[in-house]
Amino acid sequence: MNALPALLALIATVLYLSVAIAVARAVARRQAPSRAPLLALLALALLQHGGVMYGLMIQPGGLHFGFFTIAVLHAWLLAVLALLVNLHRPVQGIYLVALPLAAFELSLGVIGHERAPVPAPLTPAVQGHILLSLLAYSILSISALQAILVSWQESALRRHRRGLLLALPALQTMEKMLFELIALGFGLLTLAIGSGFIVLDDMLAQHVAHKTVFSLVAWLIFAILLLGRHWRGWRGRMAVRFTLIGFVLLLIGFVGTKFVLELVLARAAS
Repeated sequence: MNALPALLALIATVLYLSVAIAVARAVARRQAPSRAPLLALLALALLQHGGVMYGLMIQPGGLHFGFFTIAVLHAWLLAVLALLVNLHRPVQGIYLVALPLAAFELSLGVIGHERAPVPAPLTPAVQGHILLSLLAYSILSISALQAILVSWQESALRRHRRGLLLALPALQTMEKMLFELIALGFGLLTLAIGSGFIVLDDMLAQHVAHKTVFSLVAWLIFAILLLGRHWRGWRGRMAVRFTLIGFVLLLIGFVGTKFVLELVLARAAS
């Protein structure tokens, strides 16, 4: 990799971690984090990260969707969603989990990119399906992080720990945002699965069967959760458990399958 993308990745990583540390210090001091400076730092980090992502993804013949490139893209989407969530409502606490994860994925993608095998070119329709799947996965990723925050917030309220609460809105608002994110992610996941059956020759072929099965089971979990919320008023621990179970299934199906196919089996065959 050229020096410039590596430098941009380093700057973005430092900025991500700086925002997370600033929130952690404010929580430790039982102070409300400053919103505007954190948004500005995060926006600057996203610009640097975007430059790295562009260099890795844009390849001769179309977009490149290798395992490490997807890690960089998912990290960017995760940070963008954290920014958008905070533009909608002040939820600086989400920086504590989203941004260290984004920094890790960005670093992993940049370090591993050079050693990764180059996959065969994909048709525009398949590229669109992958981007839609990534967007759904990213929104459900931020939903899982939101669920973790809801769990932490409930625990902090029971134990009368005020620090974390200053970085979050009211618990009822947090739960409302959680289900808004889940509903959006569920809708995109539905479109992604549907588009897969249309643009892929065989969604149950050997190399994508595990991904398809895990995605369908995750879709069912999120569908049950949304129905339970609508008909039974599910919230709290029930919502957190279903959200995390559904996300773990997606993680195994999407990331786990791609890791095994590209890095384990491909290298074993070479």
